[in-house]
Amino acid sequence: MIPSLILLGLLLGRWWWLPLPLAAVGWPVLLVAIGTMDITPDLVAAAGLAVVNASVGVAVHQGILRSLRRLRPPIDRSARGR
Repeated sequence: MIPSLILLGLLLGRWWWLPLPLAAVGWPVLLVAIGTMDITPDLVAAAGLAVVNASVGVAVHQGILRSLRRLRPPIDRSARGR
């Protein structure tokens, strides 16, 4: 299931504030809903690991964005209104 959380971070990585809380809340809810875990303190650890995995995807997405911005030539903003 780790790849699914990394994929979530990759897909929504432009808006980093969205996948992290989604992973922190959604993953434990999913684990309880499908009967994998009961409501125990271990769910906090599962939520933490979900955030770490989603963070990896967000970091990769952000790294790709920053690399592409460096490779792109600068935009002349003064010529935009002409």
